[in-house]
Amino acid sequence: MAVERTLSILKPDALQQGVIGKILTKLEEAGLKPVAMKMMHLTRPEAEGFYAVHKERPFFKSLVEYMTSGPVIVQVLEGENAVAKNREVMGATDPAKAAEGTIRKLFAKSIEANSAHGSDSAENARNEIAWFFAQTDLVRYDWKKR
Repeated sequence: MAVERTLSILKPDALQQGVIGKILTKLEEAGLKPVAMKMMHLTRPEAEGFYAVHKERPFFKSLVEYMTSGPVIVQVLEGENAVAKNREVMGATDPAKAAEGTIRKLFAKSIEANSAHGSDSAENARNEIAWFFAQTDLVRYDWKKR
């Protein structure tokens, strides 16, 4: 298995509910180590640029509105097969269809307010990480999962 990195965003609903620590614990328990992290309030141009791939979709406008409605935590996670592992821990986009114990099943309010974003491929992870972080922002440290 390959160690890789993926982008994770804790969305406004997660921050509003006060479940940051619970989500971070689930990610760490799954073997995903944060190597960069920042809290920010996305501007409309930042959200539109980040989600540009969805520009022609009917949900684009409401997604941008939602993602700019409050602060988010943007982070880079590292671990074995990090992209797939993060998506597994997040659960299905629709919290009603998400597996028990996943972030979205536990904390999401709706398909849009679903508490977390995660890269869907290694290539997209590289692009998404570069959108928010310079290579110098990524740290290295020894970490042993308990």
